[in-house]
This record gives sequence, C-alpha cells and structure tokens, in this order.
Amino acid sequence: MRIRKGMKVRVIKGNHKGSEGKILFVFPKVNKAIVEGVNFIKRAVRPTQNNPSGGYTEKEAPIHLSNLMLVQKGQTTRIGSKVLEDGSKVMIGKKTGEEIEL
Repeated sequence: MRIRKGMKVRVIKGNHKGSEGKILFVFPKVNKAIVEGVNFIKRAVRPTQNNPSGGYTEKEAPIHLSNLMLVQKGQTTRIGSKVLEDGSKVMIGKKTGEEIEL
C-alpha cells in the first residue's frame, strides 16, 4: 500500500469522480481511506447534553484505494520507488520523477 496520510489524491472512479482532497485516515487491512471533503454520508445522531435536538450529521465515508490516484503538480501520477546513493528508499511520482512529500 503506497498511499499515505497527508497525500493529495483525486478520485478516479465512482460517484465522486474528479474530486480532490487530502487523505485524513488510511485503513490498510481493508484497503480504504477517508479523503477530506469527498464521499459524505448522513448519520442520525441521538440527542445528548451537548446537542439536545439530535438530528443528522454529515461525515466522510471510506473510499477504496483502487479508486484513488496521487496528484502531483496538478496531474495524476502512479507511485514508484527509487533507491538513493546512501541506500535509503524514497517514493517518486512516475510522470514527474520527483520525490513525494507528505
């Protein structure tokens, strides 16, 4: 799994195709991620002392990682890796060849 928290991604399939956002959480065991501002769902909330009326709230739902693609310099790119001279590995964008900053 190469997509990490903090990366900017674009949705490439589904109802939210074309939407962009930053990754907030990643769930590696189920291959899903929550993207900021994408895939909102409504949930009923019970009345509490803080929210006496209850009602509905909207929050982001997870999206499968296969439907997301990294955005670098305004265009989508695949993710690769490169070994540096000192032996450490870094992730790079395939189109630009530049390192990926988180």
